[in-house]
Amino acid sequence: MILRRFPPMGVYETLFRFAEVTHRYMGEPGTHPWAQGFPLTTQLPGGPKLPSHVEISATDLKYPAATGQPELRQAIARMYNDHYGSHLSEENVALFAGGRPGIFATLALLLPDVTVAVEETEYTPYLDMLRLLDRPYRLVASNEANRFRPSLTDYDVAPCADTSRLFLLKSNPCNPTGVATTGDDLRALVERFRGNGSGALFDEAYELFNDPAPESAIRYVGDLDETDLFIVGAATKGFQAPGIRVGWVLAARHHIELFRNFSSIAMGGVSRPSQLYATRLLEPARVLEARRAVPAFFNAQRDRYAKGLADLGLTLFTGRGGFYHWAKLPGSLGAEELNECLFAHGAAILPGRLCDMARKDGEPSPLDRFIRFSFGPLSPESYDADIAILAACL
Repeated sequence: MILRRFPPMGVYETLFRFAEVTHRYMGEPGTHPWAQGFPLTTQLPGGPKLPSHVEISATDLKYPAATGQPELRQAIARMYNDHYGSHLSEENVALFAGGRPGIFATLALLLPDVTVAVEETEYTPYLDMLRLLDRPYRLVASNEANRFRPSLTDYDVAPCADTSRLFLLKSNPCNPTGVATTGDDLRALVERFRGNGSGALFDEAYELFNDPAPESAIRYVGDLDETDLFIVGAATKGFQAPGIRVGWVLAARHHIELFRNFSSIAMGGVSRPSQLYATRLLEPARVLEARRAVPAFFNAQRDRYAKGLADLGLTLFTGRGGFYHWAKLPGSLGAEELNECLFAHGAAILPGRLCDMARKDGEPSPLDRFIRFSFGPLSPESYDADIAILAACL
């Protein structure tokens, strides 16, 4: 053995188990992909059409710029400036092949005197990244006792031994709970980590999936160049194009320079055809349509499935963001046990233990009876079948 062993990211752990049992790929026709974090990739009611093609020239087959093509970086900066009153330029934007590589790069480049603060219940690969990078971290209370809604004081955790500074790693809206920190609460959290040697990464993959409207930490940052704040976005969720693998990080210009250097070493840039497609997605008129249609459609889906799941006896802790329901199963039923039954129906949920940042391999988790149910990829027509399958297995 010459390579270090580690498990797949939590969602893929479930997908691989599903394939092993059913000999099918979750997401193909006839399956019910409640475990997966992708949105519908078809036009939403009242939403903009998705581009059907992009024109590619010989130039677009060359190597991409390490930080990303200027046209797309300008479009991203303009989008945030138009909708949140920020003052970004393309020099505040670095492109990555999706959001996760940007998060990984940020964590990898943290100085050794920094402790990462992360909520107890969070996006599954965060723990994998922290372990792989051997990063010291502290947990912020986010559990059944506080309904997975940390207060501002919950973030006042002490740095680990031999470190002196804190860096917050947070998905907002939270994946898996859908709890969104917005308005004055988000302003206060930004203020808590914007100075005094602190920093934060706000993972805003679900920015557009907010009720009543999209929200971003950039609204409250002020001069980004004077902070160690990082805001991660992507075309994968709100712009309904996960397959093109385009994400970005907003940060101070001197941090963007480091991401350029990282890309030159570890990534080689992002596909130019994918960047062309993303640039079309971010045309100002189209962004405006998406910001209206995405919340309207998915908020209605959230409400519809909330009633159906509650009627089946699940206890919901879901917030008003994202496209997941975070729920506790009735009685003593565990999520893994439920999945083994769902597999026979071509369905699966994400077991809550995979979102437990305190979990220890082979030991019980307080989230063993919790599930993340994704309604992101579901059409309205699938609702009756979805509820019927869940009812049969429960």
